[in-house]
Amino acid sequence: MLNSRWFKAAGAAAAITLAATTAAQAAPAPDPAAEGVTAVVTLRYDDSRAGGWEAAITAGVASWNANVDNVKLVEAAPGTRAEIRIVATSGWPQATLGPVRPGGQARVELGSQAVAQGHDKTRIAAHELGHSLGLPDTKPGPCSQLMSGSSAGTSCGNAVPNAAERFRVEAAYAGGLAPRVPADGRVLVEAP
Repeated sequence: MLNSRWFKAAGAAAAITLAATTAAQAAPAPDPAAEGVTAVVTLRYDDSRAGGWEAAITAGVASWNANVDNVKLVEAAPGTRAEIRIVATSGWPQATLGPVRPGGQARVELGSQAVAQGHDKTRIAAHELGHSLGLPDTKPGPCSQLMSGSSAGTSCGNAVPNAAERFRVEAAYAGGLAPRVPADGRVLVEAP
């Protein structure tokens, strides 16, 4: 009789354990958006052909990474594919209009002609990266708008996106669903 009670108790415990395990496995995965968690899209950049612009690129990347939560720019490891290729040129700065997506391709050209005319290198780098993240020019515009570019004048050194610019980038990469909209692909030249 004792053995039969033990088997019944053990069987009931096993059934409860099995039911709890099955219920846990059947439950849907938590939705990060519903919990207030922001999915982060990581985009790699390659600046190996942007000699002389290293400090400006580092500062421009840091500005974007500090000001948007759901997209992060990281330097690509040597020999790996990067979504954003950054090169130094002798012309005017220009960039592919994004938003670039993981696995996509955008090009940023950091032109020395703008620097020769007195424009700030860090502002140029941050502005051109803004194009890759999907922001068009807002010319003419004040210095407080990063995307006003050269229209803000040579005295402007602001390399920080304003609230509207941050919102537009956050919206373009919302929910980690970056692949849902293809990049624009137009090349925007920064000549005044």
